[in-house]
Amino acid sequence: MVDVWLPYGRTEVCARIPAQNFLGEIEPKEKLGVTDPQAEAERALKEPIGTKHLSEMAKSGDKVAIVVDDATRAAPTRLMVPQILDELHRAGVKDEDITIIFGCGTHRAVTPEEMKKLLGEETLGRLKAVSHDHKSKDHVYLGKTSFGTKVYINRTFAEANVKVLTGDVGLHYYAGYGGGRKSVLPAVSGAESIQHNHAMLLHPKAKTGVFEGNPVHEDMVEAVKLAKVDFILNVVINRKQELVKAFAGDVEQAFHEGVKLVDEMCKVPIERRADIVVVSPGGHPFDINLFQAYKGVDSALEAVKRGGVIVLVAECPEGHGNEVFYEWMIKFKESREMETEIKRRFVLGGHKAYYLTKALQKVQIILVSTMPDYQAVNVFKLKTARAVNDALRDAFDIAGKNAKVWAMTHGNITLPVVKTVE
Repeated sequence: MVDVWLPYGRTEVCARIPAQNFLGEIEPKEKLGVTDPQAEAERALKEPIGTKHLSEMAKSGDKVAIVVDDATRAAPTRLMVPQILDELHRAGVKDEDITIIFGCGTHRAVTPEEMKKLLGEETLGRLKAVSHDHKSKDHVYLGKTSFGTKVYINRTFAEANVKVLTGDVGLHYYAGYGGGRKSVLPAVSGAESIQHNHAMLLHPKAKTGVFEGNPVHEDMVEAVKLAKVDFILNVVINRKQELVKAFAGDVEQAFHEGVKLVDEMCKVPIERRADIVVVSPGGHPFDINLFQAYKGVDSALEAVKRGGVIVLVAECPEGHGNEVFYEWMIKFKESREMETEIKRRFVLGGHKAYYLTKALQKVQIILVSTMPDYQAVNVFKLKTARAVNDALRDAFDIAGKNAKVWAMTHGNITLPVVKTVE
């Protein structure tokens, strides 16, 4: 037997896999965080990629808008913003001319307590900070992309003389990657723009780690060009939430350098697909609910054969995690119905029901969690097991005693890539 320890909430559970069935672990190639994150952010700003220094772009009297992530993202905002402010002050820009915009996209507004935590009390006390409201009627129309998306942008952002984006670069399951251009669309865009862009997640190229031919990504790039973004500061962090490297400068060039590093860390080549994949999203907070934990399934789909079994080891102490996700799983029986609804009216949460339903057309999923069986089975159409080794026994019953097994300990930040045979 081979023992594999899988993160589960704030603890770990041990999967015992017969050696003759075990293909191995699919692990991200972890990189160490820098010893001085502040110095790394400063270095990036002093060595901008593809642009002049930010201090050379701005001047006294300019209105500056800085887009930062909301509380659903792991970007170290309170580290990045002070470094940007130093650059702007060097150019003569005053605090009263700088606005921080929390790029909420379709998420709820950031609470005052969250603002304090994200920015730091001292920074928040000096600057004006607002949450973007995608439902607001006060947006500026910038034009239409080649994909037909009418780009409506937050007025404060659109009217700023200098526009700066911040965020972290990571895998994203329909935009390809998070970071860069996503800080405009969806972060500070209007509801109609987000709806039209996100409806393209139905496209077969709208998937994790894919840029080429991905209409969601390409549409976002066009929106950024219409918005005339001046500068970005993006970072790549590891699974311990430590800063690995910072990238500053041109919105496309700096972002793509970050993507290269993410690929090095997260894309893992494998020789073949398995009959069974045991996957943990990575423990807390990645498995805080089923809505978040699904990303582990999305990664495992790349490593499992069609008709195979995914064992999802995710504590889910907060249950399903999203009411729209829950409602769509009850309301719609087939993915085609969901596709129609996504095209008609994209709602955050509905897309997760669509992805889960599509996954269940390809594989069987056994969930090991604290979720009530009546929800997991009756609403989300999953099989359940009380413990990981019970789930493995059930998986072998389905896939056969000779079934081959991969184990993934950090599914949310790992993308298996099957080597193609020439």
